[in-house]
Amino acid sequence: MKPYVILIGSASGIGKSTIASEISNKLGIKYLIESDFIREIVRGIIGNDYAPALHSSSYNAYSTIRDKSNYDDKNKLIEAGFEEHASFVIPAIENVIKRSIRDNDSIVIEGVHLIPGLIDIEQFANDAKVFFFILTIDREEHQKRFINRAIEIKRGGKQLDYFEENRAINDDLIRKANKFNVPVIDNLDMDKAINKIMQYIHEVQREVFLKHSVDEIDLERDIITKYGGRIIDISYYIPDFKEPLKRVISNYDDDESTKNFLYHIHNDAKDKESLETLYKLSNDIHSHTICAPDEEKLNMIINEFKQQGILYDEKLIKENEDENDV
Repeated sequence: MKPYVILIGSASGIGKSTIASEISNKLGIKYLIESDFIREIVRGIIGNDYAPALHSSSYNAYSTIRDKSNYDDKNKLIEAGFEEHASFVIPAIENVIKRSIRDNDSIVIEGVHLIPGLIDIEQFANDAKVFFFILTIDREEHQKRFINRAIEIKRGGKQLDYFEENRAINDDLIRKANKFNVPVIDNLDMDKAINKIMQYIHEVQREVFLKHSVDEIDLERDIITKYGGRIIDISYYIPDFKEPLKRVISNYDDDESTKNFLYHIHNDAKDKESLETLYKLSNDIHSHTICAPDEEKLNMIINEFKQQGILYDEKLIKENEDENDV
């Protein structure tokens, strides 16, 4: 079996250490590492004169940037300093992952230095089951936890002055996660967040072919979400095209995003017409890679598609190639 590599990132004070510990316990993973410890090792190798951003904290590394006038506003400056700080740590994190995979040991790594798009997780995809999550919470709860954490680890005073910088890092991580299709997990309720992460880790997936009109998109989604499922892509098969038109779906299980999409489809004539044209070109046939919490629920989704008459051809259902990893 391939080892797990589970990465959990967030700004300071979101609760990633608690979540990472719980996930590690649930999966029986003995190696749990904070990126802060890796950073300390790197600091011992790379001196302050060469890398002042590294020797600052993630939230105030922007103060070491020489030409601050290159940035439009302070948030852009904070993001640049944060990325420069993390860029020294990420190669070491990747080496830790490589060693873990080489030893066939599962590992959980948590920390602020795990930035979507900067850490190259694709290089590990063939050799490990890699899962990357970014945690977030609303501003008010973040501030409460940020203060409590600073008091707990006896870093009050000066650190408490940097909440706005940490909030800017939170927002930057979410933007990057959305861009690179890394799941963003709301950690307001820790039990729900843990369950959501475990669902991602244990879920199964198949490619399913459907045939229905634009007006039946709601039916399709209702069936999928009813059993705790989600879709991660959609492919349209247009005659005379060598390859299907494929689009990655992010935040499918985000109710607000989905409601906005459905609202535009049903209320914006131009958007609906464009989608209907695409459906017409593909004869209303498309496929989704559908994920579900377990095999039973995935089968329930497919069976209900069949009952509702929107399953195109049962023979075209494709098993996920990675489902039976050796």
